Amino acid sequence: MDSFFSDRISDVPRSFIREILKVAIDPTIISFAGGLPNRQFFPAEELQRATQQVFERYGRDLFQYSNSEGFLPLRQWIAERYRKTQGLEISPESILITSGSQQGLDLLGKVLLNEGEGVLMEAPGYLGAIQAFSIYRPEFMNVAVDEQGMVLEELDHQLARGNPKLAYSVPNFQNPAGISYSDANREAVAQRLRGKRCVLVEDNPYGDLRFSGTPARSFYELLPGQTVLLGSFSKCVIPGFRLGWLVAPEALMQKLLVAKQATDLHTSHFTQCIVHQYLMDNDIDAHIATIVDAYGDQCRAMMEAMDRHFPSSVRYTRPDGGMFLWVTLPGKLSAMALFEEAVKQQVVFVPGDPFYTDQQSHSTLRLSFSCVDAATIEVGIERLGLAIKKMLGEAS
Repeated sequence: MDSFFSDRISDVPRSFIREILKVAIDPTIISFAGGLPNRQFFPAEELQRATQQVFERYGRDLFQYSNSEGFLPLRQWIAERYRKTQGLEISPESILITSGSQQGLDLLGKVLLNEGEGVLMEAPGYLGAIQAFSIYRPEFMNVAVDEQGMVLEELDHQLARGNPKLAYSVPNFQNPAGISYSDANREAVAQRLRGKRCVLVEDNPYGDLRFSGTPARSFYELLPGQTVLLGSFSKCVIPGFRLGWLVAPEALMQKLLVAKQATDLHTSHFTQCIVHQYLMDNDIDAHIATIVDAYGDQCRAMMEAMDRHFPSSVRYTRPDGGMFLWVTLPGKLSAMALFEEAVKQQVVFVPGDPFYTDQQSHSTLRLSFSCVDAATIEVGIERLGLAIKKMLGEAS
């Protein structure tokens, strides 16, 4: 049957994380694998009230087709939010509501990428972006990230090789590494891309989830006219509605609108109205603060447990926010091999391999702290520490 399918789908990997989640269904398994928001903080009662209010306000109009750009009051709210939180002046006409920010990635691929064209990709990078762009068969130009952001020597090397069409970044609490680009690194990246025929994508699903440190400037400020912003309500309100947005320059927006219309006509008008009503009736900053306090405590609990239970040769990032931290194993210890041993110890994580496009074995792994309490973290990290020590003992 392989010859029956399109060439473009044959190159796209399955989501390794989705496969891991099948293992994590076992209640005896402690999972640090899924990058899921904590269901405890879904504002269920508030959304129920918002739903009732939009029924009363709009009636059957809720169920009608709508415009492709998205519900204007919601786009106005997003524009005001950018002004309030980041000092960015963005017009509602520059905002397109998408079916999750993942759809924003797909639309950008459709509009910008021809087969073989270059995409600057963080290494490690967001698996969903790798999947979305792989459909369009680009050449991935990988740039390593460290605690400061993109490694500039590697960025210079890739730019010397050719001109990328698109550069993808998650500069705040990056998925999977948890790192955030410094102001100096953002300025250096922007300086290198300025004036090139390259769109820089700033994906920012975790930006509100800061529990320490201070924010850095957006690429939208540093590289105006070349930056596309992606945002989402999934991490701070509700993931199941699949509600996100993108901000793009006018010329690009016109093409994105065509691609959106060809894909699904428009994002659910029903869910847009509900979320907008929720935002009007509730203090979103207070809601986010509750999430941030919990995630900050869980992140600190995980780091403290790792200090107690991991060998000193294991390194890991110390994020200022978000949902993840990144572990580097000593030597050439395979994270995939460690995964098999960890399952025996009844704990799972995401090996680093899927977050790279080079199809090589890596000694890195991602841990998510968003859905586990401190007591569970302690037990799970102790189990994982035992698995690491066993693997190191066998390798010595």
